[in-house]
Amino acid sequence: MAPTVFIDGEAGTTGLQIADRLRDRKDLELVSIDPTRRKDADERARMINSADAVVLCLPDAAAIEAVSLVENANTVIIDASTAHRIADGWVYGFAEMAKGQREAIAKSKRISNPGCYPTGFIGLMRPLVEAGIVPVDHPVTTNAVSGYTGGGKGMISMFEDEASENHTKEAFRGYALAQSHKHPPEMKVHVGLGFLPMFAPAVGRYAQGMLVEVPLITRSLPNSPSRSHIHDVLSAFYGDEIFVDVKSLEECDSVGSIEPEALNGTNMMELFVFGSDDQVRLVARLDNLGKGASGAAVQNLNIALGLEEKSGL
Repeated sequence: MAPTVFIDGEAGTTGLQIADRLRDRKDLELVSIDPTRRKDADERARMINSADAVVLCLPDAAAIEAVSLVENANTVIIDASTAHRIADGWVYGFAEMAKGQREAIAKSKRISNPGCYPTGFIGLMRPLVEAGIVPVDHPVTTNAVSGYTGGGKGMISMFEDEASENHTKEAFRGYALAQSHKHPPEMKVHVGLGFLPMFAPAVGRYAQGMLVEVPLITRSLPNSPSRSHIHDVLSAFYGDEIFVDVKSLEECDSVGSIEPEALNGTNMMELFVFGSDDQVRLVARLDNLGKGASGAAVQNLNIALGLEEKSGL
């Protein structure tokens, strides 16, 4: 019998994309709540505890409430909110992040789906910190831009709904200027840094797709690592992965500019090592709704249920 999957919050942006990836699959059964009972705690509890796996696509407080409803010890919970990304007892759902991470996901009943920006940042930085190229106390800066779907329904309405009182025609907007964004703690913990990174996010006038950049002045690092050495470390770290692709230096050198939408609709992340031996620009490209959200959730679901990891992706 195929395992059952319930998406709590299926009507949201991430929930809809996950449902689209699961709906036609034969190796699992997607079950849905009666739309008229979406806010009925008793019915939600019944759905959660009767499913083999539940994906939470909810605001943080609602996700915490949903977890409190779990009574079935065998139910796998994958939380796409921020609520449990650095919480004790939860496995971080970035399978490519470290040796043994995929196995930890497979054994866990509590999996936190990574944030979209942190996926790019961790993908670039963790291998370099583990290799000792970037010290844990190094002052790290990351600049990033996402499509407006990364801001949820409120930001989507702001850019798409001309009748909205908050409607904007801006082409580009920097935000989180006070350095109070929810992602840096997640970045710090899962890279193993001693301090929060400086995080400079922005949103552009396009729906989805993301670039995450980490600039490195190599003379400020121990032994002044060359660009090729940094590239070699990343290439070796992800050499066997199917969803993380480290572009060759030749490919990087052939790129005059980079746009964020090329991987939309996929669960891929591409890593680039631009620049020179003195100044390296590390860039991760991914779909903020793919590898940065729904794609990662489906990948984690496949691993947790013992299904083919690439199914639906």
